[in-house]
Amino acid sequence: MFPYLELEDRFQFPDPEEADTTGILASGGNLSPGMLISAYRQGIFPWFNRDEPILWWSPDPRFVLYPADLHVSKSMRRLLKKKSYTITYDHAFEEVIGRCAAIKRPGQQGTWITPAMRHAYAELHAAGIAHSVEAWRGDSLAGGLYGLGVGGIFCGESMFADRPNASKAAFITLVGDLVDHGYELIDCQVYTPHLASLGAVEIPRREYLSYLHELLRRADRVGSWADWR
Repeated sequence: MFPYLELEDRFQFPDPEEADTTGILASGGNLSPGMLISAYRQGIFPWFNRDEPILWWSPDPRFVLYPADLHVSKSMRRLLKKKSYTITYDHAFEEVIGRCAAIKRPGQQGTWITPAMRHAYAELHAAGIAHSVEAWRGDSLAGGLYGLGVGGIFCGESMFADRPNASKAAFITLVGDLVDHGYELIDCQVYTPHLASLGAVEIPRREYLSYLHELLRRADRVGSWADWR
């Protein structure tokens, strides 16, 4: 069996430029902490259905958001000014990833956030590497997202909203706080209209890998983000 890689262990994936036309680079392995961190640091992420082997992706083009290009509509500015939602970090990671897994998405049957994926990212969260952003209406979780940081890049994984604009409020707040903490790029992985409306764009994979190489010179910020807000 493929060995379990601890946080400090690393695995060398094939060159991301060798991915096929769909973006699939490799299959197999496991979701141990060292394996996941190795993937993100090489511009690769896991994405697969419950009945498939683990698939590792490096799509071309890559979908990213430059913080300076964040688009906030007038209606969202009003909503944020009114503080319609309270935004927190790392207060409810397992609930956020669970809600992301449960949400029904057009054109998808089931979810790629399998129990194994949830467990793997919960391990990274416990290690201070994966983080959640929560949007609260009173005591109720209304929306949120989760992802992880490597160097100066934040890699977003998934988001959900049970109330209008809750995930947008969480994301917009996150982008501002990421800039304040030295992050320069948000990796959104693959195109979605929701994030495109907020300013995310597609760039060539080669360009993304060049940004990644440069921003990995920054030290990883390990630890809870709960005191950000």
